[in-house]
Formats: sequence, C-alpha cells, structure tokens
Amino acid sequence: MLIIKIKSEENIERALKRYKRKVRKVRQLRSLKKNQYFTKKSEQRREEIAKARYKDEYERSQEI
Repeated sequence: MLIIKIKSEENIERALKRYKRKVRKVRQLRSLKKNQYFTKKSEQRREEIAKARYKDEYERSQEI
C-alpha cells in the first residue's frame, strides 16, 4: 500500500501527481496485472529467454 503524506497548503493535484509517479516507479499496476493469471515456471523462463534474445539482437543491430 502506498502512502503519500500531503504537506500543509499543498494542492491536491500536486499530491495526485506525486501518487501517480510513485505508482509508476514501484510498478504496482504491472505486478497486479501479472498476478492476475497464474503462469508456470517453464513459461516464465521461456519468456525471459525470448526477451533476452530480442535484446541481444537489438543491441547487435545497433552496433552496425
């Protein structure tokens, strides 16, 4: 649970902006969406390997 302390005489829009920034930084929504469905360990590993391959190919294409 995220807690944002509102300072005295602080605008509510500013506090909301700080809250949204904190949510993005903590990646709370991403973890909630990820935990919505169960994924097997083998599927997670397969996705990690595919992501690593994509990153490697992208970096190699940028070197040229």
